[in-house]
Amino acid sequence: MGSESSVIKEIPFGRPMISEAETDAVMQAMSSPQLVHGPRIHEFENAFAAMLGPDAYATSVSSCTAGLHLSYLHLGVGQGDEVIVPAQTHVATAHAVEVTGARPVFVDCDESGNIDVTRIADHVTDRTKAICVVHYPGLPVVMDVVSAIASHKGLAVVEDCALAIGASLDNVSCGLLGDLGSFSFYPVKHMTTGEGGMVVSRDPDKIASIASLKAFGYDRSAAARSIPGIYDIARLGINYRMSEMAAAIGVVQLGRIDGFALQREANSRALRDGLAGVEGVRLLPDGDARRQHANYCLVAVLDPGLVQHRNSIVLRMKEMGVGTSVYYPIPLPLSAYYKDRYSPDPDAFSNAQRISEGSIALPIGPHLSREDMLIVVESLSISVKEVT
Repeated sequence: MGSESSVIKEIPFGRPMISEAETDAVMQAMSSPQLVHGPRIHEFENAFAAMLGPDAYATSVSSCTAGLHLSYLHLGVGQGDEVIVPAQTHVATAHAVEVTGARPVFVDCDESGNIDVTRIADHVTDRTKAICVVHYPGLPVVMDVVSAIASHKGLAVVEDCALAIGASLDNVSCGLLGDLGSFSFYPVKHMTTGEGGMVVSRDPDKIASIASLKAFGYDRSAAARSIPGIYDIARLGINYRMSEMAAAIGVVQLGRIDGFALQREANSRALRDGLAGVEGVRLLPDGDARRQHANYCLVAVLDPGLVQHRNSIVLRMKEMGVGTSVYYPIPLPLSAYYKDRYSPDPDAFSNAQRISEGSIALPIGPHLSREDMLIVVESLSISVKEVT
């Protein structure tokens, strides 16, 4: 590649893995007289739950954000309550709390990017209703301390699993480590439905509650189920349903997800091996004996002396055709909205700031090959050398 700025090959950060099979499934769904509440939804929900484990239950939703919101509605989180959330995460994690009227209480991350579990207890008050964990970006949070605090204080645990399909802790799938878990099927995630999500739990009653909340709070008694148009409204609910077309895509994607996961793992390993000797770059942790990493992306954190050059490095890599991202560009409590609303102490989120300011998320999706990983390695290596 040399030091030229010409593009050798376009390597996008993410790309939806849509084949003819997904297209055919959508067309079949569109030919059906039932585009919501149909058989494909139930097939997808049952198949997704089975993938997680024999004790999993699932209900589809319109997005991961919707799933998080519904989880808090089910838990009764509202005005005057608090929910502990990580500072290093996507805005949806906190917004899902904020829209209930409750307050997200931010906790700094550790050096892995996951919430620093040793700091959670210091933020629990008599207003705390739940703890939200995010498996960043596919590395499971070690839940021992979280579960102990939740049990002792009577708190719910909500998992934001947007980047965690395929991740597990002690052979238990993420999403089943707490009370409720919410997954994302955004186009460039581990699998897609175009847009959509899934809420999961080991408790079928929780999932039945979420299923009611996502569909206006309908209550159809056993006697009325055979009569079209007959129902009562048992509670306040929202329309957060998934369509039959989206579910049709999801069913096909589930049949391909093992292959996606193998390619992600191989790409991650190749990229880790290739970047091992690059000076000035630290890679966030891989999985270990307890934790199966979901391998959404590989986050490289620049040494302090290079942080000021992060954006230049990203732009140089873009010139060479390599797509990157940042997970996430600013710690949420220091974003304009939350900073203005809650006036947080910026010094309380030093680890999150370090990752936000100095990280580059590198692509390892199944749309890429081992040869592509070699190009990513060379691109990052050249870009770092040019600023040092």
